Amino acid sequence: QVQLVESGGGLVQPGGSLRLSCAASGTIFGINVRGWYRQAPGNQRELVATISRRGNTNYADPVKGRITISRDNAKNTVYLQIDSLKPEDTAVYYCYANAWRIDYWGQGTQVTVSS
Repeated sequence: QVQLVESGGGLVQPGGSLRLSCAASGTIFGINVRGWYRQAPGNQRELVATISRRGNTNYADPVKGRITISRDNAKNTVYLQIDSLKPEDTAVYYCYANAWRIDYWGQGTQVTVSS
């Protein structure tokens, strides 16, 4: 079992920045991929970014150039840095991990971009 806990969401003005954190615990040695998804009201959950065990990253087209995913292996934590925030970035952001072909999700953290 893998437990994921997000933090760092909140209300941000357009053009601002935010950094989300996701701490993993449990049997983490089996994790192959970690990442972030988001879900806006009325929309399906969509990929934001992933990072593999080797550090290879993948970004969704709508966020390329504005979002950076990184990891601190010593802290078992993955970060999502979001810059130049837009109102359409408003969503619940979910931390994700895949271990032994099983998907694990965090509880989600709300990001609201509004003036």
